[in-house]
Order: sequence, then structure tokens, then C-alpha cells
Amino acid sequence: MKDKVRWGVMGLGKIAHKFVHDLQLSNKAILQGVASRDLAKAREFSLKYPSVHHYGSYEELASDPSIDVIYVATPHVFHFENTMMCLQHGKSVLCEKPMGMNAKEVATMIAEAKRRNLFLMEGMWTRFIPAIEKLIELLDKKVIGDLISVHADFGFKGDFNLQGRVYNKSLGGGALLDIGIYPIYLSLLVFGVPGTVKAMARMMETDVDSFCAMLFDYNNAGKAVLECTLEAETPTEAFIYGSTGSLKLHNRFHHTQRISWYQGKEVKEVFEIPYDGNGYGYEIEEANKCVKNKWTESKKLPHQMSLDLASVMERVRGEIGLVY
Repeated sequence: MKDKVRWGVMGLGKIAHKFVHDLQLSNKAILQGVASRDLAKAREFSLKYPSVHHYGSYEELASDPSIDVIYVATPHVFHFENTMMCLQHGKSVLCEKPMGMNAKEVATMIAEAKRRNLFLMEGMWTRFIPAIEKLIELLDKKVIGDLISVHADFGFKGDFNLQGRVYNKSLGGGALLDIGIYPIYLSLLVFGVPGTVKAMARMMETDVDSFCAMLFDYNNAGKAVLECTLEAETPTEAFIYGSTGSLKLHNRFHHTQRISWYQGKEVKEVFEIPYDGNGYGYEIEEANKCVKNKWTESKKLPHQMSLDLASVMERVRGEIGLVY
């Protein structure tokens, strides 16, 4: 027990259930505490996923001296406030994506973590999914030659509850922050930071985007064509095109379990790469390793990537006139 990383979970919504299910599969971690602003909800969660402690306030969780690292799973707009509170109480943090509402928030969080010599990582589970590790390997081997473009979409038909989190501007709603972050992250993983960003969107009556199309230019070399929408079920696939072939990340690409390698229109090879549990265990193990080694950041998902991601998303928001 002493050797295990002791986790706390802040915010007990839908994603926290998936995350903690996978946390319990780890033999290197223990669920030390959970917190909701509703004590009854925290108690119920703690009964479903046994934890040592449960709290009716986030401050109590952050103050618990027995906790090593806290997973922040609150709504987007609270990530900065909650993460800073955890860091200032001496806790390492895995913060669900997007890490902050803008690049300034992300930079401030990173500076605080470094100043206190604490681990901080964005919960971009995509980076650690086994199929994405395989993708990086294939790209490093240049199996499709020189890279030309990335095409990726992410869309689902929402229930159009304008009071719900996805459409609520005060909670950081909209397609871009909720799901557009995944196509953007893939483009950064493949090409890096774009030289030019173009975007257009359709706005809802709540003043958030329900559809956003993006075009990234990499100094007239590589291109990224990206789309996200809350208006329709789309393929939610990604294609990476190169001079000698292409790679397809099958639905849903951000946690895919299958990659097809094409030469022309012919399939050269299909890689079936399943993951365990809900797929969150891989980022959990990365965080466990970093916390045990007292690293302030992950080499696979460094602070600079989160800062770049926030900065590019700000550029897109500037194009579509989305202001929080």
C-alpha cells in the first residue's frame, strides 16, 4: 500500500466514473479520496468505487495530506481555479482537457507546478492509447513517405438541451472546446504548430459554436483539414496522407483500436490494437510513473504541447469570434 500512488478525484461526473473504473485496474494506484460539492454524491461515488475518504468540498480533498495526485474532472471553466488550488496545497495534478480556457491560464498553471516541483499533465488520453503509440511509430518509420496532410472530423448529434454543459457558455460549452480539441491535437502531434490558422463556425443562440471547420497551413507545406460538430453524427475518423501512402485511424479516431495502412487505394496492412478497460489506464500509468519519479511533466505529453494546444485553440476562437 505504501508504494502505491494515492489518487484523489475532484468532480464526479460521467468522465470521472470511466476514469476511476480504470484507476481500479492499476496495481500501482489507490483511490484515496473523492470530492463533490454534494456530500451525498461523494458518498454514493465512494460506495460504488471504494475510496478511503470522500468529501463534500473540493478544498477538503486538496487539503488531504494523504493524497499524492488529484484528477481534476470538473467543467472546463473551473480547471484553472481547481488545478491551482490543488497545486497550492502541494498536490500533483492530472487535469482533464482542455487544461485551461486560454494559453494564459495554462502558462500560469505550468509555472505554479514548476515552482512547487509538482507533476502537472493535461488529461489528453489520446496520446497514451496503444494505437496512437503505433501511429507515432509508423510516422517515425516514414511508412507513408513525406507527410502531406491530416484530415480529421469529430461529430455527434447533441440533445440540444441549451441548459446542458455542452451548450452552456458559462461552463465553457461549444463544439470546439468539447470535441474540436481532438482533431487539433492530432494535427499538432503530426505536424506541430501551424503557421496559418483559418476557421469558420456556426453559432448557437447560447453564443457557442455548434459547428467549426478549420484549415491549418504549415508554411505552404503540410495542411490540416479539421472539423467538429454537435449537429450531426459524422464518421469521426482521421486520415494522414503522405507521398507514398496513407494511414486511417478508424472511428473514433481519438481512441481508435484499428489503423489501416494504404498504398494508393489498396490496403497494405491493418493493425488491430485494442486497449484495456475504458482506455484511461494508459494515461493513469504515465501519471503514476511521473509522480513516483518526481517528474514535473511527462515526456510524452510535455507542458509545451498543452501550451501549444491552448494557443492554437485561441487562434481558432479568434477566427470564429468565440469569446469566453
